[in-house]
Amino acid sequence: MESEISLAEPGSPPAFSPLFPVSRIRLSSSHRGARLARLLCAQQLDSWDVPRTAPASGAVSAIVAELAANAVTHGRTPGRDFEVRLGLGADRVRVEVIDTRPGRLPRAPGIFPPPDGESTGGRGLLLVAAHADRWGWGVRDPYTKTVWAEVRYSAAEYFS
Repeated sequence: MESEISLAEPGSPPAFSPLFPVSRIRLSSSHRGARLARLLCAQQLDSWDVPRTAPASGAVSAIVAELAANAVTHGRTPGRDFEVRLGLGADRVRVEVIDTRPGRLPRAPGIFPPPDGESTGGRGLLLVAAHADRWGWGVRDPYTKTVWAEVRYSAAEYFS
């Protein structure tokens, strides 16, 4: 089976029809907020009967951890929170992380040289690209940007 690999694409995320209401979580722009984002998203998937042991759940947790850490590290404006949205569709899970620095857009992996072997940062979006079937970003208004990712899964596997 050939998997589709998609580089990051600027713009709004593709159309999405969730099976349940989209979960929206607003968190403080702190390391504690980033950690809580990952834990709450795993709990939300569990409440939608997507087990924590499922590959999609692990991928979504890794993506949320990285995007939330990026929102706190690179997208933070003092006194402003970041938001995580999580949606479950018929064949995919969508994650959106909204922060308050629309002028600081992500760099797509493969466009810029990778960090040197001694660097302790600069690999996070490589993880997102590895776990997501597609991802990208968009600036919807002058105050925020959204970084989104989608992970495919088989609904029949979870709701049989």
